[in-house]
Amino acid sequence: MSDLASWQEGNEKYLSAALAWLRQRLERLAERKVVLPSTPSQPASSSWLHSLIRKLHNFIRKPSPVPSSDKTMPPSGTADENGSQAAVDMAAAEAMEPPPALVILSQRLGLSRFEQELLFLCAAMEIDPDIADLCAKTQGGQYRPYPTFALALVLFDEPRWDVLSPERPLRYWHLLEINQSGSQSLTISPLRADERIVSFIKGLNYLDDRLSPLLIPFSPVGVDAKLPHSQQASVDAIVKRLKFSGSHELGIVQLLGPDTDSKQMVAGHVAAALDLNIYRMPAELLPAQAGELETLARLWERESILMPISLYLDAHDADSTVIGLVNRFLALINGIVFLDTRDIWPGLNRSAVFEITKQRPSEQATIWAEALGQRAGESPALLSGQFNLNCVAIQEIAESELREKEGAIQLHDRLWSACLASTRPRLDVLAQRLDPKATKDNIILPQAERKLLEQIVAQVKNRSKVYDDGGFRRSMNRGLGIGVLFAGESGTGKTMAAEVIANELQLNLYRIDLSQVVSKYIGETEKNLRRLFDAAEDGGAILFFDEADSLFGKRSEVKDSHDRYANIEVSYLLQRMESFGGLAILATNMKSALDQAFLRRLRFAVDFPHPGPEDRKKIWQKVFPEKTKKDGLDYGRLARLNLTGGGIHNAALNAAFLAANAGTPVTMQFVLDAARTEFRKQDKPIIEADFRL
Repeated sequence: MSDLASWQEGNEKYLSAALAWLRQRLERLAERKVVLPSTPSQPASSSWLHSLIRKLHNFIRKPSPVPSSDKTMPPSGTADENGSQAAVDMAAAEAMEPPPALVILSQRLGLSRFEQELLFLCAAMEIDPDIADLCAKTQGGQYRPYPTFALALVLFDEPRWDVLSPERPLRYWHLLEINQSGSQSLTISPLRADERIVSFIKGLNYLDDRLSPLLIPFSPVGVDAKLPHSQQASVDAIVKRLKFSGSHELGIVQLLGPDTDSKQMVAGHVAAALDLNIYRMPAELLPAQAGELETLARLWERESILMPISLYLDAHDADSTVIGLVNRFLALINGIVFLDTRDIWPGLNRSAVFEITKQRPSEQATIWAEALGQRAGESPALLSGQFNLNCVAIQEIAESELREKEGAIQLHDRLWSACLASTRPRLDVLAQRLDPKATKDNIILPQAERKLLEQIVAQVKNRSKVYDDGGFRRSMNRGLGIGVLFAGESGTGKTMAAEVIANELQLNLYRIDLSQVVSKYIGETEKNLRRLFDAAEDGGAILFFDEADSLFGKRSEVKDSHDRYANIEVSYLLQRMESFGGLAILATNMKSALDQAFLRRLRFAVDFPHPGPEDRKKIWQKVFPEKTKKDGLDYGRLARLNLTGGGIHNAALNAAFLAANAGTPVTMQFVLDAARTEFRKQDKPIIEADFRL
């Protein structure tokens, strides 16, 4: 027989003896015909109750030859005609180790002997159907087939009036439910044991079902796997701190950082080291009503006393209202709570703060190598150098792609595509993903600017070699990302250059929609930017801020609160750009409008000049796709038209539509007509001779 089965058998023996003892007490009280008021409407006054207790006190205690104990529910003794044999059986069952569930409950919740007896009287109603009839006989017949405080005061030894207090365990821990209606006295109101407590007494220890709707199963992927050194160090520090301080002295562990998966894995390993089960609760589900919040706190703390559990409170994206609820909830409970937040919350008592970050690139490379095994090749170094994924995502991607049969697409390319796909969901809701079509053969730039683009690509590709292998990451805590400025008038190729870089690096390109980022409400712009940069930290994406001067402009003189908060937004942006680890491209038509402190933090600044005749000729030669039918185009003459690359593209597209409508190839006249339209749109002076054949 297993230890659990043996204990359950002993617990059943204890309950059987306790029920026999309780039935005998109720039967003796009923035989003496000492009856409480017989109708529910008849109040039981304190003077009447005191008188009844005085009359019965000596009689109730007479059958107990052994003095009572605060540790055990009934007095121990020897068998006699008054039912002491049940007490002997209970004493024998109590000697089991661990003790019966009722004794454990009393010890953990601090119940006195009288409170333990009263609780068992209520629980016995759910265990033995005969108890209801016996309660009715002692309280005036069929009107009261239920326990009351009044019955307990005359039934058990050492009655105490303070058990009715809301501060005593029976009511404080919601062990009893009191059905008090109208003007009915508290002492004669029906009592009912809480369902969860009855189950515990019977030996069934499960989470209170009132908490279940608020909790989410906590099962982070990879929680059983070995953690990288950096995260294992955090686990060891948290475990040491909790063991040293005690869970009731230091119960709140703040886990900071943007990566929830890593924080959940750390919390899971800490809970496993402390032999705790862990449950997750989104902070948004906390009730707003003060009474409901207090009840929830009492129920949770009661569960943490009865079960080895801890709480993972997810407040990562909590707003100010939810933060207030979380603070009140944490002030009401003891026990271990893992608080998942993006930034530190000051003012929390009994708390310790731990920054949980993703694994370092070198650790990510090791995880990739272990997950891919013999087929790893150069993939671990290349993937960890570009993508910043936690071990959960790495293992999932590796397992998924290794299951695929080898085909035309090589394993490394499949892994790369899977990493790109894994980083997309969070960014897709914050920015517009562009489908980069342009390649380095499509863009026409002076040689100096082309070399700058090549340097940008090379730096992104070789970040891991320089930062990790070269040791720069250890000596730098910011500026590890690559910030680039593209400056030039509209149509000079800034967006095309961003597409070229995205294609060269095989990364997603996201254009930031400023209408979704900038908010008129104070503080909202910073929150939007933080979510954007946090999502982009996973790698695999290039951020492209078009018309960046509207967002990264110069800080102004403070004349009112709006100026002050606008300057705060710019300052936050400067700091966040400097700490961002990826590639961010800012495009502007007005370089002079940008804040100089911001320009100093950029790695590259690429000027896109207005194309000269030679560059315009090359653009005209490349602007039409190969499939487009052309006839007699004079590229030298077209190059004399003073248009930017964007203007040339628009004119070429319009000329193709004119030709399609006429059912002929693109001719010189169609192109000149389309160019004239572009000149008019841009308010450029038109010399008609330039547009006639």
